Amino acid sequence: MPEFTGVVALDGPSGTGKSTVARRLALALDARYLDTGAMYRAVTVAVLETGADLRDAEGITEVARNTALEITTDPRSTRVSIDGTDISGRIRSAEVTSAVSAVSAVPAVRDLLVARQRDLIGRGGIVVEGRDIGSVVWPAAEPKVYLTASEQVRAQRRAGETGGELAVVAAAIARRDLLDSTRAASPAVRPDGSVELDTSDLTIDEVVQELVDMARSR
Repeated sequence: MPEFTGVVALDGPSGTGKSTVARRLALALDARYLDTGAMYRAVTVAVLETGADLRDAEGITEVARNTALEITTDPRSTRVSIDGTDISGRIRSAEVTSAVSAVSAVPAVRDLLVARQRDLIGRGGIVVEGRDIGSVVWPAAEPKVYLTASEQVRAQRRAGETGGELAVVAAAIARRDLLDSTRAASPAVRPDGSVELDTSDLTIDEVVQELVDMARSR
């Protein structure tokens, strides 16, 4: 089988199975994998550690500029660190989840991380997941896929992952969707030219197989 040298963009809101599917797809294609959301979460950890005001865009940007962020692109071993400290577990905490939209909405922070993401994508052979990959980070990706699922399914999946109460999780997802889709810088949208794939009634294996077929057909 020829080596995969392209770029697959997977966009979509939380609860669509994006992270699991993206890693599995990268493994199936023998490609690298980049979770751009983890990068914003890492900066959020740094912001919370410094005590910066989440309403202070300049303060948040300063933290982002002065934080040494490293992230792996190996789908078999996904790790993210700041200033030499592995924070892979911390980035999924409730505290970070509640603050990440405020941090990721800062235009200068997005500029910094998008530039870094493009450097990491550079030579191709990679599956990239996020909320603005096909629209902003790498519009030339092929294929560009927008994963969706019903609100109920998304909330059930996330509650199953976190152990949270369904109603609380659903409200948090709705809030995140609103913030991400209405921010001024790189709002979360379905990218032009993307294929929409509803995962509500599909298993992970079924979603991955569809994506493998798409990637190989390109």
